[in-house]
Amino acid sequence: MCRNIRTLFNFDPPATDEEIRAASLQYVRKITGYNKPSKANEEAFNRAVNEIAMVSRDLLNSLVTNTEPRNREVEAERAGIRAAKRYGTN
Repeated sequence: MCRNIRTLFNFDPPATDEEIRAASLQYVRKITGYNKPSKANEEAFNRAVNEIAMVSRDLLNSLVTNTEPRNREVEAERAGIRAAKRYGTN
């Protein structure tokens, strides 16, 4: 998975439309190999990003869980600790 695509489900507050769109953009970039599409492919590229964002929002809205929502700040701190261990940074 692309490192820039983050888990968006079960957070408090819920994922924003901007976060969902950013994840959709990263997904389309990954599968197409384009960072920025050519003019000939721009319309199809942007349409795919918009459609994936819409489907992703529907998915996130329809998922259910019995666990408590995760705290973004706590998860970010945990990710920082994992990265420090992995890459040996202080």
